[in-house]
Amino acid sequence: MTSLLIFLVLVLIGIAVWQLTKIFDLTQIGSADENSEVANDKDNSTNGYLMFAFVAFIYIFTIYGLFAWGDLVLGTPASEHGPDYDNLMYISFAIIFIVQGLTQFLLHYFAFKYRGRAGQKALYFADNNKLEAIWTIIPVIVLAGLILYGLYTWNEIMYYDEDEDVMYVELYAKQFSWEARYAGEDNTLGKANVRFIEGINTLGVDLSDAAAQDDKVVTELHIPVGKKVVFKMRSQDVLHSAYMPHFRAQMNCVPGMITQFAFVPTMTTAQMREDEGIVAKVAKINKIRAEKSKELVAKGEEALDPYTFDYLLLCNKICGASHYNMQMKIVVDTPEDYKKWLSEQPTLAKQWADANPVEAPAAPVMTEEVIETVVVDSTQVLAQVVK
Repeated sequence: MTSLLIFLVLVLIGIAVWQLTKIFDLTQIGSADENSEVANDKDNSTNGYLMFAFVAFIYIFTIYGLFAWGDLVLGTPASEHGPDYDNLMYISFAIIFIVQGLTQFLLHYFAFKYRGRAGQKALYFADNNKLEAIWTIIPVIVLAGLILYGLYTWNEIMYYDEDEDVMYVELYAKQFSWEARYAGEDNTLGKANVRFIEGINTLGVDLSDAAAQDDKVVTELHIPVGKKVVFKMRSQDVLHSAYMPHFRAQMNCVPGMITQFAFVPTMTTAQMREDEGIVAKVAKINKIRAEKSKELVAKGEEALDPYTFDYLLLCNKICGASHYNMQMKIVVDTPEDYKKWLSEQPTLAKQWADANPVEAPAAPVMTEEVIETVVVDSTQVLAQVVK
């Protein structure tokens, strides 16, 4: 209700300003010709200089942005395909900056040079085949090169040979969390379906499938450095997007189908924490957190904990009100540490058995009637034996 009232007040203020403007215009009727709405040479020159001022603003703000926020880029890639991905982005940015810088300058320069002047008539010609060929062929060549390079890079990233030594991990997205499932020693993920979701079986794994007996489900993703990991991705509810920025990896998680993405991690979490760029970012973040902590402590609140870098799996689709909560920690281990960690994780089949124990059949209760019946039957049997 408050928002509606604020909106109505703003609308009424806008209407009032509009009416005041009309009243002001009416008061100017009959005044000097300088107030005419038809532009004169002075107006055109002023607009021409404003064009130069605006293009200068674009250049200055662009340069300022590069220096002020340049350290916010991701920095060193942590996957084998990361450098190729970054090169493609850098080439695209370089072309965009060059073309944008040149065309913006020409646009604003010509707006000033050919501004309207009294008695000046613009030169008009219907077409120019030479110019049209130039501004058509050049973009075609540049874009074709970018597209072909992009397709080559994409195919190199997405392709993997099923016969090579890879490991399979399932990423399961749901509002608003992630879970991961590891294939066991057979390196085969068991079948799964949402119809099997029950209790701790939150991924709907078919526990009757032999391949699922050694699958392990976790909420913290660990992967070994130097090993190609093939991620099989599912969504339980809506469209999500598995985004691992430092690995330059992203793939949509679509309900009703399995998507995949594969990459080889090249830097452990410990190694990335020692990267110069990451060290500088962590120091900057902790400086900000320290200043904020002073304010919180002054108010009698708890101070913020120091920030420590971790790889993260994020959702890059706005999937609902708690979309920001869809984060899962990724730990890149050495092969030895990874094997040790994985060996400590229980299988889903064992977790299910522990949560759903099979009760043994109850022993018969020996009531007085049962005892009496047994005694009578035993006496009859004994009499028959004596006879």
